[in-house]
Amino acid sequence: MKLARLGEPGREIPVLVVDDTYYDLSGAVEDITPASLEGGALERIRAAAAAGGLPVVEGAEALRIGSPISRPGTILCIGMNYAAHALESGSQPPTSPVLFLKTPNTVGGPNDPVDVPRKSTKTDWEVELGVVIGSRALYLDSPADSAAHIAGYLVANDLSEREFQLEVSGGQWSKGKSAPGFSPLGPWLVTAEDVDPANLRLRSWVNGEPRQDSNTADLIFPVDFLVWHLSQFLALEAGDVILTGTPEGVGLSGRFPYIKAGDVVEIEIEGLGHQRQVFGQA
Repeated sequence: MKLARLGEPGREIPVLVVDDTYYDLSGAVEDITPASLEGGALERIRAAAAAGGLPVVEGAEALRIGSPISRPGTILCIGMNYAAHALESGSQPPTSPVLFLKTPNTVGGPNDPVDVPRKSTKTDWEVELGVVIGSRALYLDSPADSAAHIAGYLVANDLSEREFQLEVSGGQWSKGKSAPGFSPLGPWLVTAEDVDPANLRLRSWVNGEPRQDSNTADLIFPVDFLVWHLSQFLALEAGDVILTGTPEGVGLSGRFPYIKAGDVVEIEIEGLGHQRQVFGQA
């Protein structure tokens, strides 16, 4: 299933996307939130879809697309999870997953405008596969147990300010990761049964010029390992989002200029959809 949320910020309605048609899910679930996922929202949506009769959202193509999940509880990010990106960042590939956090108020819709932060000279793009947790996971026995706790997958842009992240960070990365709008998510939450997270093409463009082009087959730590590994240190809750890392081809590489006001960034993951952000200046 492809699930989305349409409408202005704070007024989004949940929808089921089938081909080019959008079906209103408001009669089955109030919204797609951490609480509703914990409460069985996906099961109710499946039942409503199977029963038929869901109303069509007229004029859906003209509506804003919001994040497919409303305000995740926690955004957990894995750094340097593609070997080539680790090398372009000046580091050796990690032997254990590198974890940092982004604040939930960074979340925006996939096509919402984003501002380059004040005093920023190194705002960067990062196409990433996002994993949405569907039920609490703590101390899982093995990576094989992870699938039962995954609701689905989405496209994420882990926008970053590299000077804030690396030069004035104080040793942690979150200063460079948490500006408003720095976590565009969506357009869809694609449920886990319809996605092979081990073989997805990821791409990005800036002003129409290609930047990243890779595949999740190149992840150092795959999705099932990450969910299991993180569960050994913290409780993953329904509605949490794990960003699994970005491949090579970002501004930090030194091969491309950083984002400035007026630039257009596009990212895409095979089967999960496309994003487009126009950048302004804070």
